[in-house]
Amino acid sequence: MSVVVQKYGGSSVADAESIKRVARRIVETRRAGHAVCVVVSAMGDTTDGLLDLAKQVTPLPPGRELDMLLTAGERISMALVAMAIANLGHEARSFTGSQAGVITDAVHGRARIIDVTPGRIQTALDAGHIAIVAGFQGVSLDTKDITTLGRGGSDTTAVALAAALDADVCEIYTDVDGVFTADPRIVPAARKITQLSNEEMLEMAACGAKILHLRCVEYARRFDMPIHVRSSFSAHEGTWVTDKPQGDSVEAPIIAGVAHDRTEAKITIVGVPDRAGMAAEIFKAVALAEINIDMIVQNISVSETGLTDISFTLPKTDGQTGVQALGRIQGKVGFATILYDDHIGKLSLIGAGMRSHPGVSARLFQALADAGINIEMISTSEIRVSVVTRDDQLDDAVRAVHTAFGLDSSDGEAVVYGGSGR
Repeated sequence: MSVVVQKYGGSSVADAESIKRVARRIVETRRAGHAVCVVVSAMGDTTDGLLDLAKQVTPLPPGRELDMLLTAGERISMALVAMAIANLGHEARSFTGSQAGVITDAVHGRARIIDVTPGRIQTALDAGHIAIVAGFQGVSLDTKDITTLGRGGSDTTAVALAAALDADVCEIYTDVDGVFTADPRIVPAARKITQLSNEEMLEMAACGAKILHLRCVEYARRFDMPIHVRSSFSAHEGTWVTDKPQGDSVEAPIIAGVAHDRTEAKITIVGVPDRAGMAAEIFKAVALAEINIDMIVQNISVSETGLTDISFTLPKTDGQTGVQALGRIQGKVGFATILYDDHIGKLSLIGAGMRSHPGVSARLFQALADAGINIEMISTSEIRVSVVTRDDQLDDAVRAVHTAFGLDSSDGEAVVYGGSGR
């Protein structure tokens, strides 16, 4: 019997009617002859509500206790989904992340999966039951404390379980019909993509496309696990994320899509002495503060002063931590000042085909120029070009670039069923 792992996001289990609809889809899969393991997120905005509640109690909730609180949302979902399945006449067993064998490191709030030992899940499946697992959570190998995987972590839970169970596919159910060439909330004419390579999906996730969590795609690529992104609100085929051709294989298009991100800020360090070791000191301080950085630009040194400026982008949530970390080394490095800007937006053009097609960057920059969009930073890879602009110009920039590369669909507007995009 083939194993199918399904994951349902918060918008798919937002209320009782949604949970009953999801239960019917799960039962249909089971009746089709598959062993089914289901991963669920918290209902709707439950996690945000719990975070707000914690902040009303204390501005700095302890990480261990915050994880204990936040995992309650998924436990509610898993029990309700199991009840709805039982009401349809099928046996379901719900499991927390720790009961499902999701073993993590000890970092609260953003734990990483070390191993998955799904003994209890496999036993339930062998008995003909449907296994329902709380996403986003696990248990620390060292401390035995409950941990969470960070926002979007249910995607990673699902792929990790699919790999451990040797599943045929991991189906990620959301509130849109698949992966689109741009966010359909910004570009109503966005086109659904039939198939994406892991490489392209990794770039899109890293550049702000919220349809799949970055670590989920990394895990899927490592274990060669096909991901099928679908809507829980419709029966449409969705998008396959895999390096194996699905159906009638044709050459991939030059551009897969346009991603955008409003969650980053920019730090500029002004007046850095232009000598060996200064950049190393700056980014060592950022690394010690456990901050991930994205784009980096260093200006040409002014020969008269021997000084240069260095700019980089980082998550807004780490902005003040980054400024404070750099402030502590100002005397040692000798730079003049630090500028912080959290009103930036990042646009990324992504496609595996661009590595063999010249002129992509020229067309991108011309489209932005024609739309009156100023570019502040540029970063490239083999299959991506990213630019930073003002956040209030980002939507116009996405639409202009999407149209310039012929990505607009003629089939009508894309449908967003639930509203969250996850």
